[in-house]
Amino acid sequence: MSDQYLMSVDVGTQSAKVIIFDLKGNIICQGVKKLRNIQVPAPLLAIHPDDDIWDSLQIAFTRVMAEFNALKLDVNAIKAIGLCIIRCCRTVVKANGELAYPVIGWMDKRLNKPYQYSDEFKDVRYVSTSSGYITHRLTGEFKDTCANYIGWWPMDDQTLGWSIDPKRWQDCNLTRDMVMDVVKPGEILGYLTDELTQRYGLPKKLPVIATAHDKAVEALGAGSLDNGTILISLGTYIAALTQGKEYVTNSVNFWPFQASIPHRYIYECWGVRLGMWTISWFRDQFGQAAIAEAEDKNIQVEELLSREAENVPAGSEGLFTIHDWAAPPHAEFRKGAMIGFDSRHTRAHMFRSLLEGIAFTLKNHVDKMNQELNIPTRELVVSGGGANSDLFMQILSDIFGVPAKRNVMRGSAAVGCAINAGMAIGVFDSYEQAIEQMVNVQNIFTPNPVNHDFYNQLNSQVYQYGQSHLDPLLKNLSSLVD
Repeated sequence: MSDQYLMSVDVGTQSAKVIIFDLKGNIICQGVKKLRNIQVPAPLLAIHPDDDIWDSLQIAFTRVMAEFNALKLDVNAIKAIGLCIIRCCRTVVKANGELAYPVIGWMDKRLNKPYQYSDEFKDVRYVSTSSGYITHRLTGEFKDTCANYIGWWPMDDQTLGWSIDPKRWQDCNLTRDMVMDVVKPGEILGYLTDELTQRYGLPKKLPVIATAHDKAVEALGAGSLDNGTILISLGTYIAALTQGKEYVTNSVNFWPFQASIPHRYIYECWGVRLGMWTISWFRDQFGQAAIAEAEDKNIQVEELLSREAENVPAGSEGLFTIHDWAAPPHAEFRKGAMIGFDSRHTRAHMFRSLLEGIAFTLKNHVDKMNQELNIPTRELVVSGGGANSDLFMQILSDIFGVPAKRNVMRGSAAVGCAINAGMAIGVFDSYEQAIEQMVNVQNIFTPNPVNHDFYNQLNSQVYQYGQSHLDPLLKNLSSLVD
């Protein structure tokens, strides 16, 4: 059992990763390739340039196998590949499986509406997701997971298959012959093509396994999310979600999505668009002096900024941030704001305020979701690169008032991929056993009661009113500059 490995393909907005795990959740080796920046060919459009997702993934495969071979391990011990690609994207694919147009990213306004043919699309045969397109590249099959169809798709989330309601198809401006066949998470999509098997030196007939949309796969890889456990997924889009066994209809404060375990569901409230990107933006735009200082101290600039911000009191001495750097579809006039500057404030205050603003936003959305579900928030599980920050982990725990834990493997989507892959080939008896074996907790942060009490007052008396007071001004501003 110990000499079997599972491969995870995990492509997010910023990078393509291929990781090989053992059955205890330990990373054997990994290959990573940063994606190119999203292109904006016109206002509120967003595409992945050229064929960047596939091009980057091929490089990641080359890198992981170079590491694996350098370890002189048995390639035949790699038993399956779990596949997880960015959610909420749209692809238009030719009959030969090539892109008819670059992958349309999740921030593109076209995804807020049903599919519409454009003259820019050449020789379209299939309309699909990012995972459907990459499945074909890996296997030659025109198949996809049923659990990555969010938005304008005629997917039946209760039967886990295409809808049989003609009106759903009509509303989505699609017909059955325009979409790919679908399988459930933990089922086989196909087998790695002979050409890729030979190129990367992988075993023949290596199965490629369906997962779900990336946040659901993160939830699986983060561990059990039942009974009030909330996953905070720190990425370009920061999501907050929990998991349940019932498909909830007519929800007001959250969306029910398919989970990465068939016939279970993710309940996800509104998140923070460009969340962790905002932290990188601050570093790149205002951190030149900090970068030089960090280099002198031989540490990462994020660590330096965190150390400085740890010395700033909770609440950043009156400076607070509203995170609308990317406006939501229902309020395109909104913009980000920092409010409350005075002569006390430094870059450390600004950095801490950015983190606190994310946590306040998530707390307010999660509270509404859990009130509707009648489930109190019991604990947080935090995934993504931002979980490396002790400061951010403590801020999240203090603002929510519950323990916040992080796992050894921060990128839990990769672990979720491996779990789905292992279930498909029978190396785990159950999802519960797989989670117990693969998910390893590293740290638990507990709330500071004094800070929690102060954050509650700041939130209820100030932060929760910020957006409503700014909206009229930002509407006027948008009409002048946008």
